[in-house]
Amino acid sequence: MRSVTYSMNVSLDGYIVGPDGGFDWTAPDEDVFRFWIDEIRGVGVHLMGRRLYETMLYWETADQDPSLDAAMLEWAALWKPLPKVVFSTTLSAVQGRARLASGGPAEEIERLRAEPGEGEIAIGGATLAAEAAAAGLIDEYRAMVHPVLVGGGTPFFPRHERRVDLELVETRTFSSRVVYLRHRVVR
Repeated sequence: MRSVTYSMNVSLDGYIVGPDGGFDWTAPDEDVFRFWIDEIRGVGVHLMGRRLYETMLYWETADQDPSLDAAMLEWAALWKPLPKVVFSTTLSAVQGRARLASGGPAEEIERLRAEPGEGEIAIGGATLAAEAAAAGLIDEYRAMVHPVLVGGGTPFFPRHERRVDLELVETRTFSSRVVYLRHRVVR
């Protein structure tokens, strides 16, 4: 069965964006960006909410930007053909290899798991991940923890009253003091 993973950049105090909606503190250095490139290679489909979709829309045409370096072009070449499912009540159309979800995250994940396919089912976005987590559908939490306290904003972890036991399966510290933590849900 395909694994469902939730990966995001997160502040040390647990937020993916600060109280002002900013996330400039997540700009990756070369090593972290290379890590994200390697990570996306294992993804078969990416689920995201509207805000993340709109943020990542740049990468649909980024290969036309002459100022991009080789690593950014590599990311664009991997991201652009990747199938994406967008959950939104306000969008009427999406671009590229994206499609609008017709149901909720639980229905979509179960449908994707039942279909033949390779690669992980990746979730991006805290709101969407919270819905999947509440249904017990996330298999791994992957946090790229940045050494900053932002004091509030959108939390990485869903705020529901349910205990989830985790097993640490990987850590990595980057020269930029960013720490990657990968935890598997204990079932």
